[in-house]
Amino acid sequence: MSNTQSNNIYPIFDRMMGREDKESLLRQRSVMVWFTGLSGSGKSTIAIALERELHQRGLLCRILDGDNIRSGINNNLGFSPEDRVENIRRIAEVSKLFIDTGVITIAAFISPNNDLREMASSIIGKENFLEIYVNTPIEECERRDVKGLYAKARRGEIKDFTGVSAPFEAPEHPALSLDTSVLSLEESVNKLLGLILPKVKV
Repeated sequence: MSNTQSNNIYPIFDRMMGREDKESLLRQRSVMVWFTGLSGSGKSTIAIALERELHQRGLLCRILDGDNIRSGINNNLGFSPEDRVENIRRIAEVSKLFIDTGVITIAAFISPNNDLREMASSIIGKENFLEIYVNTPIEECERRDVKGLYAKARRGEIKDFTGVSAPFEAPEHPALSLDTSVLSLEESVNKLLGLILPKVKV
């Protein structure tokens, strides 16, 4: 190889493109929006509405929830304590890939205790992790329960059901707390936009 050719090879070409490159391309900063709360609290409903509002503002998002995770990457996991940990660990690892690609990532999982959410935050990066507590009272969650899951849990037909036969630990320091028995969907999303937009706009 001649000197002329070797002078045209720059070390940067050997480097895998990183998060800043992706964020620059997308003209946005990525962040993890992690919804936690009881079944029926409104996590998925708010997540879907939030994604739509961010999308309308030209921001690329990806929602991860039980439907697209449990049916795919985690379809070999059950609901034992060990499987619950592995479920959240895998979700966090997938989320980290999206964050590193510059995508605003929205997760809607019960994730019932602080240890699980702390693990997810550590994997993803605490500086990227916004914990959103949908703290709708259990009475309201049960009232909305179209699938009858709470009734089955109270009859003992579903074991280890969070809020009935398994505990839920409220987040100690959430970035935002939303009670959907008091706040409308629009009000909840507006509060989220106030938190998120300053972090993701460039």
